[in-house]
Amino acid sequence: MKRKSIYLSVIILAIFGFSLWSIVPMDRSVMGREGLSLGLDLSGGSYLVYQADTSGLGTGDDPAEIMKGVKEVIERRINALGITEPVVEVQEQQGEYSIAIQLPGVGDVEKAKEIIGKVALLEFRERDEAGNWIPAVGTINGEELVLSSKYFKENTKIDVDQFGRPLLVFEWDETGQELSRQVTGRLVGKQLAIYEGDEPLKGEDGHEIAPVVQQVIVDRGQIDGLNLKDAQYLSRQLNAGRLQLPLGSWDEQSSPREFRPDVPYFERTVDATLGQDSIDKSLLAGGIGLALLLLFMLIYYRLPGLVACASLIIYGVMLFAIFKLVPITLTLPGIAGFIVSLGMAVDANVLIFERLKEELRTGRTLGAAVEAGFNRAWTAIRDSNITTFIACIVLFWFGGALGALMVRGFAVTLFVGVALSMFSAIIITRTLLRLLVSSRLAKNEKAYGVSRK
Repeated sequence: MKRKSIYLSVIILAIFGFSLWSIVPMDRSVMGREGLSLGLDLSGGSYLVYQADTSGLGTGDDPAEIMKGVKEVIERRINALGITEPVVEVQEQQGEYSIAIQLPGVGDVEKAKEIIGKVALLEFRERDEAGNWIPAVGTINGEELVLSSKYFKENTKIDVDQFGRPLLVFEWDETGQELSRQVTGRLVGKQLAIYEGDEPLKGEDGHEIAPVVQQVIVDRGQIDGLNLKDAQYLSRQLNAGRLQLPLGSWDEQSSPREFRPDVPYFERTVDATLGQDSIDKSLLAGGIGLALLLLFMLIYYRLPGLVACASLIIYGVMLFAIFKLVPITLTLPGIAGFIVSLGMAVDANVLIFERLKEELRTGRTLGAAVEAGFNRAWTAIRDSNITTFIACIVLFWFGGALGALMVRGFAVTLFVGVALSMFSAIIITRTLLRLLVSSRLAKNEKAYGVSRK
């Protein structure tokens, strides 16, 4: 038994050492993670909710699956811009769909809306007889289609010409190839302008990009004249994909109600200063509570209390390492979940120590009392934690269904914390007590808060 405890203690110390190394300092880069992932209420940023217009879907279309695709496109757009730990959630209520987006660190809500709503659709245009630019169209199966980046493959890339100037290189899909063949075939020797939305695409020196078609283009093409920054931005946006549904908000005041594209249903900006203030107050409250807790355990349970204090410190370091490395986005309710899980960890130790004291009073030896105390307390610890797990699952589900993302943050941190608290109480505390008992350094039962008459 002693050898097994020594092996376990070595493993525990190794895990504790790695966990401590990974979070001190907190901004240390470990497994690609730098610092804790903080939610909007702690780091500041923007929170947007867009409703989806599903009225244009066919009878065979599944809106839930299409919304998953919309979510993926938005995530790719955000990630391409280097925003740290965005949260994108699809919500459904009474058959209507919306999408909630958290952008930590993006304090300008207008910038946030531009990131989400910008379609990055390039349209090719030709001059009409009056000299105006009109969409360049082709005909496929009797239907007129506009030549645009809608028919780009999602493999757009940046290249350079012989002079080192950037080129935006793209490939057409099957429909785009046919449209390009028709359009460029009739425009050889004429200009083909490129527009982004209603504005002409402009080069580095401010001129409108409208190259003269030199030959028929079928498979692929390139756009020159852009500066490197614009070319890279367009490449990222084009490769991020296209939204399959219009996003915006429904105007419930109009009759019939109207859909307002690109207008968020709800928007909010969180000041990072308020987030830092919340962190400071949470740390202060947590520190005071932890100090009082450790003091109580030491006074009331004496030597086992000291073991519990060591176990809780190891538990806290390991939990913060999990939050950093998984990563788990911490919100203010999430910190509350962490503190509650700390209380659960203490509760498990209390159950164990009370059983240990009862076993000592019945006349068991110290070693036997330790084993019996853990074995008989286990069922109560297991059952209480299982009910907590069930509550966390229910909170997580309702938080997602109702769009209460903060509730989900509380549920996640509480679930992870309680799971780790079981490991802390049953493995760490038990191993430390076994080593203490087997070392013969503390054989006096009064050190365990027990005195026999």
